[in-house]
Amino acid sequence: MKIRIFFLLLVPMLFSCSSRNLSYFNDFDSKTVYTEKIINRAKEPVFQTGDLLSITVTSQNPKADVFYNKGALTNSFEALDAGGKATTTDEGYLVDREGYMEFPSLGNVKLAGLTKRQAKEKLSDMLTQYLTEPIVNIRYLNFKVTVIGEVTNPSTFNVPGERINIIQALGMAGDMTVFGKRENVLIIQETDESRSLVRVNLNDKELLNSPYFYLQPNDVIYVEPVATKKEQASMTRSNISLLLSVVSLVSILLLRN
Repeated sequence: MKIRIFFLLLVPMLFSCSSRNLSYFNDFDSKTVYTEKIINRAKEPVFQTGDLLSITVTSQNPKADVFYNKGALTNSFEALDAGGKATTTDEGYLVDREGYMEFPSLGNVKLAGLTKRQAKEKLSDMLTQYLTEPIVNIRYLNFKVTVIGEVTNPSTFNVPGERINIIQALGMAGDMTVFGKRENVLIIQETDESRSLVRVNLNDKELLNSPYFYLQPNDVIYVEPVATKKEQASMTRSNISLLLSVVSLVSILLLRN
């Protein structure tokens, strides 16, 4: 009888350990519907050095539009001459190190620091001297985010829709592993003038209202591990050793009785 009581008391001690909550946004009752007004719309990014853009122009004279849509564009950020100006191939317009983009008829146009809407208005106004009622369309060719650390598939991902939040980015990376710290995820954002680091808690529903919920071009997400794989393996071996020792002890006691 004493052995049975001893065994019943010991088993919970063996299998009890500090549990971690691996679900997202778990700080509200799952039986309720959580609804709130959206107050943190995705912030429109501004163009920066190294942005690669697709630009198309339409007007009342389609024949003239061809000149601006002929594809004499820029290949990559490395494709710069000694003065830091953009060279041309056929893959996109590049914002060079000085924040300028070279465009047919207009020459070098300063785009760095402008939103897409502002850049479209600027180019449209400048093109009115060559075209009738020009309409400019701009989209990113290199909107990307990087997800590293304790995720299934760490990598850099292109974002075709030019809008992505942190949950979607983690989904592209195959979600966090069980070792990832959901309560302490690091976001690194960089502009031409500064670099910022912020930590967010994916266990907290307030992240939905955070200005960092939606990501900016070239953001890096780092998922920190709760422990190194070596430490985790060491803990597992220790638990197994303890379990075997207890089983041996209980077996000896049972044999003696």
